Amino acid sequence: MNPIIQLLKDANISEQQTKEVFQALTENPLMAMTTISQLGIAPEKLQAVMMQVMTAPELIKEAVDELGLDFSAVEKAKQQMAEQAKE
Repeated sequence: MNPIIQLLKDANISEQQTKEVFQALTENPLMAMTTISQLGIAPEKLQAVMMQVMTAPELIKEAVDELGLDFSAVEKAKQQMAEQAKE
């Protein structure tokens, strides 16, 4: 199991909340930090989650795959938003 998912599971974060966190992480990692901090995770565990997110971004993609989220759809949406911002 992905270590970030395991940390969230150990902190009694629901699967739905976990999916929302990873959706946020793939769309906007900085905003996701706010989402993660609002989950009520104990500070020492929260720090561990934040460190893993910051130091091992490949874990985010692995977790997205493990959770069955569509990473390519997220990437496509990000690309469309970037193009609209240029207009």
